[in-house]
Amino acid sequence: MSTINKTKTNALSKKIIDAADCIVIKIGSALLVDEKSNSVRENWLGSVAADVHRLKSEGKRVVIVSSGSIALGRHLLSLPATPLNLEKSQAAAAVGQIFLAQSYKLSLDKYQIVAAQILVTAEDSQNRRRYLNCRATLLKLLEMGVVPIVNENDTIATDEIKFGDNDRLAAQIASLCEANVLVLLSDVDGLYTSNPDQDRKAQHVPIVRSVTPEVEAMVKDNESHFSKGGMKTKIDAARVCMSTGSHMVITSGRELNPLRKLRSGHTSTWFLSSKDPIAARKQWIFNTKPKGKIFIDLGAEIAILKGKSLLPAGVIKCEGRFQRGDTVMIISSKGRSLANGLSCYSDEEVSLIKGCQSSEIATVLGHPGRSVLIHRNDMAI
Repeated sequence: MSTINKTKTNALSKKIIDAADCIVIKIGSALLVDEKSNSVRENWLGSVAADVHRLKSEGKRVVIVSSGSIALGRHLLSLPATPLNLEKSQAAAAVGQIFLAQSYKLSLDKYQIVAAQILVTAEDSQNRRRYLNCRATLLKLLEMGVVPIVNENDTIATDEIKFGDNDRLAAQIASLCEANVLVLLSDVDGLYTSNPDQDRKAQHVPIVRSVTPEVEAMVKDNESHFSKGGMKTKIDAARVCMSTGSHMVITSGRELNPLRKLRSGHTSTWFLSSKDPIAARKQWIFNTKPKGKIFIDLGAEIAILKGKSLLPAGVIKCEGRFQRGDTVMIISSKGRSLANGLSCYSDEEVSLIKGCQSSEIATVLGHPGRSVLIHRNDMAI
């Protein structure tokens, strides 16, 4: 942990945001939904849309992880402001999700930004096939310039398959899309040595470089019926981000244009990762035991060494039993181990499409497939 002066912290915020290629923004119910009227704070959301527009105009990819569906649905269904059982929570989410998605669409429409809705559960990150499908969809949407609006699928999730809060969900999404930064917009402006509402001697912590027992000891939750995330869940999210190569920041989202204010030095706490998102992912792939081997020709070997993805056309044969998403070893025509990578196809499918052009995959398999067999970002040479 470090205590550096505010000037340096301000410069750090601008430097990190400026350098980021992909940013995930988490928005909680307490910020998005007015607690008195139980309606969306449209003026505030409009200011966030303006911030997103500015980020995208600089070529950055943006994902929003948003709470709010249950809070909005609760109001629309005239449910009491008390804890709801599972069935009522799911009913509220089903009703509120439509209104939530529409609110984001209308706000982003003003800047000609297309929004998409993605609903996930914890099971989607635990099941390898679902994880890969979710990741592929997110990356394709970002490639197309779309802003995905992600929320937990509360309409079907049970306690056994829930993230439980959107702080941890946001950290998983940041990992999925290899984001450089996760911004947690909160009702507090960062981490303090103790609860500032109860302790006048509490000191703000501007930078955390490691989630130590000392940091964990500072955390005390103050949950309300309106939001599930407390400081503990934010520390849990920080731990995930730092391990996968993403920086995370906690900053206040109470004012208009919170992202612009963060960039200009608004008080915040940065959790700094010493890793790069793609490098961290490739290190994980490199250390994963391969379940099979894919043998390639000289042309494919040259392409891979130049940083290209592996296409089916360059494959000679495969060995072993593996499924989509499993790690495989890539072997050169001379029998040399070149890299480990995550296969987009099973061993049975690879045997069918080896040597084929990408345009022939659908005909051979009987259904549309991915154009690459192993993407360059899923390959550790």
